[in-house]
Amino acid sequence: QVQLVESGGGLVQAGGSLRLSCTASIRIFSFNTVGWYRQAPGKTRELVATFTRGGYRNYADSVKDRFTLSSDNAKNTVYLQMNSLKPEDTAVYYCKMVLGPSDYWGQGTQVTVSS
Repeated sequence: QVQLVESGGGLVQAGGSLRLSCTASIRIFSFNTVGWYRQAPGKTRELVATFTRGGYRNYADSVKDRFTLSSDNAKNTVYLQMNSLKPEDTAVYYCKMVLGPSDYWGQGTQVTVSS
């Protein structure tokens, strides 16, 4: 049973920073793809940033140059460093990892950016 546990969300003022963490119950290098998605109220879930086992990184245009995806394989943890936060970044952020044909999601962590 693969489990993903997220942490690091919270309330921050515009221009501030947060770092989200997602720890997996198995080695993260086992996954094909790891990354973060977000869902704002009344909107569909959207991709924020992902990277593949082969090293390809993909960022949403809206977060490029502000957000950085990284990992610590020894801790089985993926991080999303979010800088220069904007009110429009307010959403529930979800960690997602793909292993073979299966998708695994974290429980979500709320990020609120005040203006």
